[in-house]
Amino acid sequence: MKFIDYVEIEVAAGNGGAGIIAFHTEKFVAKGGPDGGDGGNGGSIVAAADPQLTTLLDFRYKRKYKANNGQPGKGKLRTGKTADDTILRLPVGTIITDKENGQPIADLDEEDASVIIAAGGKGGHGNAYYKSPTNQAPRKAQSGFPGETRKIALELKLLADVGLVGKPNAGKSTILAAYSAARPKIADYPFTTLKPNLGIVKIGEHRSCVMADIPGLIEGASEGKGLGHQFLKHIQRTAQIIYVIDINDEAIEESLATLSHELEEFDPDLPKRPSTVVITKTDTLSESDLKDLSRSLPDDYIYISAVARKGTEEFIRAIEKNLVR
Repeated sequence: MKFIDYVEIEVAAGNGGAGIIAFHTEKFVAKGGPDGGDGGNGGSIVAAADPQLTTLLDFRYKRKYKANNGQPGKGKLRTGKTADDTILRLPVGTIITDKENGQPIADLDEEDASVIIAAGGKGGHGNAYYKSPTNQAPRKAQSGFPGETRKIALELKLLADVGLVGKPNAGKSTILAAYSAARPKIADYPFTTLKPNLGIVKIGEHRSCVMADIPGLIEGASEGKGLGHQFLKHIQRTAQIIYVIDINDEAIEESLATLSHELEEFDPDLPKRPSTVVITKTDTLSESDLKDLSRSLPDDYIYISAVARKGTEEFIRAIEKNLVR
């Protein structure tokens, strides 16, 4: 399924029903008086987080949503029927913004969260409402009020405990495939991953976490180069960051500095989050070469081979250490 993480739509809540002018008429009852009921309220547009959804694809094909109007009032003091709300089901992690003023409306960052994004109009009063000691037979009723209309932007940011960050072809997708049930596309060329992938990684007997494979970053990503802003924003949702570096990279420290710099340029708070540096593809070096390389790098780096399942315990312990309790 195609991954869609940004779309603009228009929403219009229903108008309130009109109140009516009516008078009670019944045989043998003189001067029954006004009995026009109020109109019903228009339906609202409600955004609701649905954990079963993972994309905004449906909203790419339908851009306008309109709730039903409230029904007009009736005689015998009967209020018109209030229209049902129109529910827009969105993936968890969707941010809703008003396109007219740029103000955020809601952040659906929890399952089953919901918010009214366009309120339905209230129904108008019927003539019974206006009855008073000095006006026993009012011939006045109120029109229903219009519902809110809005142009809004929907932006999906993935929610994950762990974000895998690295250059293209660093081995992030292989890690996700090895340690979870996710099956991302894997191939030996840059930008294989063209959309973020999520997987559940087991941590111990009774604990797990959500891991996100973020598409590869290159120098200048914070300025929009490569896949740029399109996927950097997803890193903002991760609680901890795993920097993934290919052991065959001839400038490991420089690559790490580039990744950290791009994150900081995009969001200064990102480098402050708990992080771990993981050196991948260790199966491509001999044991002696691996030892020599590790002596030249900081002691806290972790060395793994997702294919050969080497370094698994150290990798899982590092994730568990930084998991939000």
